[in-house]
Amino acid sequence: MSNTGSLKRTELDAIRDRFPVRRIGILLTSLIFAVALVGFRPFQLIGDEAMEGGDVVNQLGFGSLGAVSLFSLLAFTDRRVLAALFSPWWLLLLAFLLLSVLHAADPSSAMRAAFFTVIGLLAMVSVLAVPRDADAFSTSLAFAGFAVILLSYAGLIVFPDIARHTANSLEPQHAGFWRGVFQHKNLTGPVMACFSFGGLYLFRRGWKQAGGILFITAIIFMANTGSKTTVGLVPLAVGLVMLPGIIGMRFLTPLLFTVAIVLTGLATIGIVFIPALTDLASTVAPDLTYTGRTALWKFSGEMIMHQPWWGYGYESFWGTPFITEMDRSFDQDWDIRGIVHGHNGYLDIAVIMGLPALAVAAITFLIVPLFDYMRTPNLKENIYLADFFMMILLFTTLNAFLESIFFRRADPVWLFFILAVFGLRVVARIPYRSRPDDTGHQPR
Repeated sequence: MSNTGSLKRTELDAIRDRFPVRRIGILLTSLIFAVALVGFRPFQLIGDEAMEGGDVVNQLGFGSLGAVSLFSLLAFTDRRVLAALFSPWWLLLLAFLLLSVLHAADPSSAMRAAFFTVIGLLAMVSVLAVPRDADAFSTSLAFAGFAVILLSYAGLIVFPDIARHTANSLEPQHAGFWRGVFQHKNLTGPVMACFSFGGLYLFRRGWKQAGGILFITAIIFMANTGSKTTVGLVPLAVGLVMLPGIIGMRFLTPLLFTVAIVLTGLATIGIVFIPALTDLASTVAPDLTYTGRTALWKFSGEMIMHQPWWGYGYESFWGTPFITEMDRSFDQDWDIRGIVHGHNGYLDIAVIMGLPALAVAAITFLIVPLFDYMRTPNLKENIYLADFFMMILLFTTLNAFLESIFFRRADPVWLFFILAVFGLRVVARIPYRSRPDDTGHQPR
């Protein structure tokens, strides 16, 4: 009996040596990251019957993903990291989300959608909190990046009529543009942009081969999505974050970020709601409508004024009978009745939650992360990570003026945004080691 017991203990020790806690954590976060982005219905066309969250596969899949993420946080996370992730502003914002669910037109459906949103948040928090050093995080990032990109490239060969927009799709004007595993090029472009930032991060910290390949393959795919906004924003995000650091003036990045946000806001929704800018735009660029978005923004603004304090409720505006049964206005470029969101993330927050929630979101999404960025200790790994997260933050918040990404269930762009906001919280508070055997931290 003693020999048998000793053998079992030996085998258990061998298993522990082969699968230490760190390795298990890396494996879990790599899978969580990749699965959260790809989802359980890859290569799914818009309009397919199995929409996100609307079938058993998604419900069971994302429910399991949430359970694994929660288990990872409880079993493998340093409690200091969890404490660093705590944010009273996020708690207040989630309280507004809960209120918007409670007064939604269909509270049960809204609760189900909010459940998926919370699962996405848990998944990204676990991706940040479980890895205990930069090598571990880099492994998870590289795994997820190559998984998404390889699947997307493979889709061009195996499922060419799904991985590309075609003339027979709902938007034939996008025929030929690549979308990979995602439903639309406007999702694929931003995801590839974020992975290109990931490639730069890996390259900077010495993973030159993996970083270079990830950057190049992501950029090539992004360029073929036909997403002009994304192509224009990527070099802007890289330049505004990298150049101040190169010249030793990192404090300029938050200032440049603020200027970029203000100017973009004025140049987009500003020309709809500020009369002086409306007149200027009509004189300088009379055909400027951002592909019909200005009509959507004007409509959103008018509807917000009818419900300014609490909005219309989560999942209770776009795509609901309240909108679909309206009479069409023939002077609008888009038929509002068929729109799934308002193509402006900030206005959509006000639409579903009200103007007070929008004010809290502005603080949570824009102001607090800038302070976190400036609080980042002058340690090599922390600086590299902070720059990576800031590129994602700058890109996604600017992109949100033309697309609606906030609180959109398991939308991959929303997931990257969460990663950036909470990532900046962590790097501002926790010193990062390069690898487990580091005894100290290298200054930049």
